[in-house]
Amino acid sequence: MNNRGPEISPDSTGGVRGILTIGLLFFIFGFVTWLNGPLITFVKLAFTLDDVNAFLVPMAFYLSYFFLALPASAILRRTGMKQGMALGLYIMAAGSVLFGQFTTMRDYPGALAGLFITGAGLSLLQTASNPYVCIIGPHESAARRIAVMGICHKLAGVIAPFIFAALVLKDVETFDTDVAKAPTHEAREALLDAFAARVYAPYLLMALMLALLGVWIARSKLPDVRPEPAVNSGEMRSVFAVPHLWLGVVCLFLYVGVEVMAGDAIGLYGAGFGLPISATRLFTSYTLFAMLIGYVAGLLVIPRFISQQSYLAVSAALGVILTVGAYLTGGYTSVAFIAALGFANAMMWPAIFPLAIRGLGSHTETGSAFLIMAISGGALMPYAFGLLKEHVDFQLAYLLLAVPSYLYILFYGVAGWRAKSAASLAQPI
Repeated sequence: MNNRGPEISPDSTGGVRGILTIGLLFFIFGFVTWLNGPLITFVKLAFTLDDVNAFLVPMAFYLSYFFLALPASAILRRTGMKQGMALGLYIMAAGSVLFGQFTTMRDYPGALAGLFITGAGLSLLQTASNPYVCIIGPHESAARRIAVMGICHKLAGVIAPFIFAALVLKDVETFDTDVAKAPTHEAREALLDAFAARVYAPYLLMALMLALLGVWIARSKLPDVRPEPAVNSGEMRSVFAVPHLWLGVVCLFLYVGVEVMAGDAIGLYGAGFGLPISATRLFTSYTLFAMLIGYVAGLLVIPRFISQQSYLAVSAALGVILTVGAYLTGGYTSVAFIAALGFANAMMWPAIFPLAIRGLGSHTETGSAFLIMAISGGALMPYAFGLLKEHVDFQLAYLLLAVPSYLYILFYGVAGWRAKSAASLAQPI
């Protein structure tokens, strides 16, 4: 009995076009998301911040998912997924304009507000696009479709730090020296103002592109897929009666936390070894490149050779091994272990998300919203890393946060995804 809503074959009208269009969306919000890594380095210099306050960048960006995912699901019920995705792009464009403007003014709270609004648009976009990818085809191959989206997302993540470094962080080491040698306070402030203003034009251009993409999506022939209620009377009455969803929410929270630490915090992790900024500013790209390889590997083997849940468990075990390897080594070798976590993390979202929303039927949007709220793990865990490393060695801080997270993900891949309520679900797992 199918309670997953309508499925669209890639061979049906609009199917291939829909996959390609959603792939473009994943590329765009991958580009925006993975700018946070180099942005942490940027705001440290532009606003003269310590590490803890610099980590407010991912905090502001990812907390918007927690606060706005449920309202996003309510919006989607009224607008449908296609118009909801267009609206998300418009909100992201507004946030980009505000971030560029406030950063140029060197108003850090305003810049964080711009990032929060950008994240709000992304929360709406992701609340629509992730279940859309899941229900646009057979459930058994959902992880493969999400893997294709992940390739688009992480390819943008590989490119974004290089573009940001070329436009904004060029000559960053000489700039730092110039600021330190500024003869007067006024001269120092003038250098910092000019440095902060480097983001204005790139973010204004990005806002324009996001707005135009929103108009294109709204007017496109993209199928407006809506999940349908299950026809089986055994469908659960409440989303709160689904243990595998709630275990999945925790799993996704921890996964996003370790993913963002490996991608956004890797620069400051490398700086802990005294590595130069000219190298650390690009470390995010290395993590994303490893994730890109991981997505390709997952696309090739799931579900033909291994199930998505088994691959999730293997990936989590690899995450433990690589984290321990990073702790036991130093310098570029340790950084390489952290970057390699990108490979381990790659197929976690594509596996967790469809496993967690399986069988939700008419509750798909709500379940998806709770999962999107779990993206707030990307706000809290890097910030916890920043706080913890103030008191213990930074490698130990990373180990203490990452290893328990990977062990829980391992549990979900082995057993957690099978959990059922007493009433059970209409569709057997």
